[in-house]
Amino acid sequence: MSAPAPPLVFGLLLALAGLAPAGANAANTARVPTGKGGVAYRWVDEHGVVHYGDSIPPQYVEKERAVLNSQGVEISRTEAQKTPEQLAADARTQQGMIKRKQHDSFLVTTYTSVKDIEALRDVRLDQLKGQRLAAEQYVDNLHSRLTALQTRAMLFKPYSSRPEARRMPDDLAEDLVRTLNEMRTQSAVLTAKGEEESALRAQFQADIERYRELRDVHSR
Repeated sequence: MSAPAPPLVFGLLLALAGLAPAGANAANTARVPTGKGGVAYRWVDEHGVVHYGDSIPPQYVEKERAVLNSQGVEISRTEAQKTPEQLAADARTQQGMIKRKQHDSFLVTTYTSVKDIEALRDVRLDQLKGQRLAAEQYVDNLHSRLTALQTRAMLFKPYSSRPEARRMPDDLAEDLVRTLNEMRTQSAVLTAKGEEESALRAQFQADIERYRELRDVHSR
């Protein structure tokens, strides 16, 4: 025959079996063993196991924990101490909310209708189109220049197979390298302009949809 459970363990078992949800009638809730001040603590260890006791082990003082009265009813709760990563994520979320509110305020105070937003969008897109056309024309000029330089380079070694061909002049070699590098740079500029145009369209479309949402809320 097994020995009877110690009173403290028996009390904990009763608390686990009969603990009522917060707000339940205390008279119908099993009592839990309490320490000084008539309270007990509930915490969860690193394995997810729930524990009760009249004090919290030092290694769990920074974890989420609850304080229970003598009837096992939760009377207060302390959240777990957040890690630096969690604090940084919370800060980013808060900053995002602030920026969103500021942008909402900008939308409703700057524009009187969706047509205003569309008009500004079209102006900005026309500006980008002009910049892109100028860059394309510049790239065409660079391509023509490169073709002419390559034609000249064919008269010199190592591109010419003629025995009397001279070594390529240094200034011609430098022009070739400089023109090639500039073409790469301007090609990257054209790619960036295309991405900027796509992002601009997406941003204005998002602003239009958000403006409509805000106006719908204000008109209710």
